[in-house]
Amino acid sequence: MKHFVIFAALLACSALTAHGQQTAKPEDTEYWTPVPAIVTPAKNMGEAPSDAIILFDGKNLDEWVATNDSTSAHKWKVADKAITVDKTAGDIQTKRKFMDFQLHIEYRIPSNITGKSQARGNSGIFLAALPWGAGGYELQVLDNYKNPTYVNGQVGSLYKQSPPLVNACRKPGEWQYYDVIWTAPRFNEDGTLKSAARATVLHNGVLVQNNTALKGDTPYIGQPEYRKHGAEPIKLQAHGDKSEPISYRNIWVREL
Repeated sequence: MKHFVIFAALLACSALTAHGQQTAKPEDTEYWTPVPAIVTPAKNMGEAPSDAIILFDGKNLDEWVATNDSTSAHKWKVADKAITVDKTAGDIQTKRKFMDFQLHIEYRIPSNITGKSQARGNSGIFLAALPWGAGGYELQVLDNYKNPTYVNGQVGSLYKQSPPLVNACRKPGEWQYYDVIWTAPRFNEDGTLKSAARATVLHNGVLVQNNTALKGDTPYIGQPEYRKHGAEPIKLQAHGDKSEPISYRNIWVREL
């Protein structure tokens, strides 16, 4: 009798399963709205898609201001469709402010670069520029083609926090690029951290930061910290080392 009851129960379960499979429809798990917006991709790799904000197209720096004086004209030089860092003029940053975004930016270390470790083609891309502390969240730019330095300060690092997964450097003199997905931190009303900033970074097409959570800003000395802020500019660093200045080109951003 016991075996009969078990057998009957199994038959009932099988029948219910079969019935469920017969009555389920593909349409039950399909939805048609909202329809994603149409974005026309670029024809060539690295060029901006149709919904991008062009921050530098090789012609002028109209989208940028000097960080140390937002009313002054910037002194970085534009030639041959590229910007060359002017280390005497300080950093520059975007006039616009951003929260979450996709960023594409290309840079070139001079072929005649000199120096070693951190004093060799040093610059930085601050994914959110802040007016205090370390000045924001820095993605390091540096020549690390056969140039060793501390790994959480080499190119592809989120400075002093997260070293790159690999070293994907090209030789000095060659154009290189970053593609970045940036998620800005969120804060509670009382200023406490609600969710950390996160960055996914591809360097020359190679993944070097995989949805990395930042511990705060990126100071040269001391520990990272968070302070409440909202949308902020993107900043390019004029580092104070003595090596030859680097250049940038083809900078665009998509707000997410």
